[in-house]
Amino acid sequence: MFWFGDRRREHSDEAVVIHPDDLAGSHATDLQRLLRRLASEDAYTDRVLITATDEEWMAEDGAPVEPVSFSLEGNQLVVDITYQSDLYEDEGAPAAHVALVEPVLARSGFVVAAWAVDPYSATKPWIWRLALRCPTRGRSLRDLFDLGSEVLMLLEAASAGSLTRESVAGLVRGGQLRALVGQPEGHWLDVKSQHYDLTGTAGRIALAQSVARFANAEDGGVVVVGMTTKAVPGGEIIRKVTAVPLQAGMDRRYQQVCDERIFPPVFGLAVEQVPIEGGMVMLIEVPPQPEELKPFLVHGAIVDGRAEGTFISIVRRRGEASIPITAPMIHAQLAAGRALLRGESPPSRP
Repeated sequence: MFWFGDRRREHSDEAVVIHPDDLAGSHATDLQRLLRRLASEDAYTDRVLITATDEEWMAEDGAPVEPVSFSLEGNQLVVDITYQSDLYEDEGAPAAHVALVEPVLARSGFVVAAWAVDPYSATKPWIWRLALRCPTRGRSLRDLFDLGSEVLMLLEAASAGSLTRESVAGLVRGGQLRALVGQPEGHWLDVKSQHYDLTGTAGRIALAQSVARFANAEDGGVVVVGMTTKAVPGGEIIRKVTAVPLQAGMDRRYQQVCDERIFPPVFGLAVEQVPIEGGMVMLIEVPPQPEELKPFLVHGAIVDGRAEGTFISIVRRRGEASIPITAPMIHAQLAAGRALLRGESPPSRP
């Protein structure tokens, strides 16, 4: 038997099974020492599995276990992560997955000890096993388990290869924002550190333009209010979570501004408040819009730093930058629309 904090846990020939409640009171260095001792005694037990099953059923065969566990690899404690993906590599890990988890590894001190498809996995979705060697000093098992869970959530969210608008929105809705730290902004992701100032015309126009940019883009997009970025070569990455004050009804105020300022209305627009520690974040999700509804117009514009409420602005997103839609582009769309109304072929560009 083994003690985790003040709880006694049994073991089988294959693993020690513990409960999530055991993690916070257990030190990583103690577990590493225990597994090393068992290895030196040629014991069969070399893994620690976690199950949220009721205590009376924890030791039963078939009890469901978490996809994050602990074992010893090269005499060092590792966090084992099991996940599924449609991607397959004969050797090594998919490059998209490596790039995705690098930010978490860099800030946590984790190092990849092993990363391969399970030898018993015969068809997709492939079962992958990732073993992360981790610094243990001053860390609890809860610390390591939470970091492993962050990596798992990223890999599950990008099971087809990379993060998508839908998977990022899902992480935000689930309050898993730390998993996004280190990820880049891009043509469908924009983060803001503070609320838009909806008390003034400029702030309302800025919010409407942020939404319209993604509505005019091909893939839609996500705006998260409550995260900061930092500049790196080639763009900007998410630096940290900076919760905004928790205010009831902000989702309705954001939605109202978008309804008043954007024409036509954005189809499927979702505006949500997500409570997190220290406040909340705002999630704005813009699905891809039908081409026949474009361009989306914003009632108001920012000209030379001043809000002009009577102007009309048309903007779209390209990479991390916002670019205006030019007069020739607007004219081409209007001409094409008139031609279709007359039953003619749209004029070709010279």
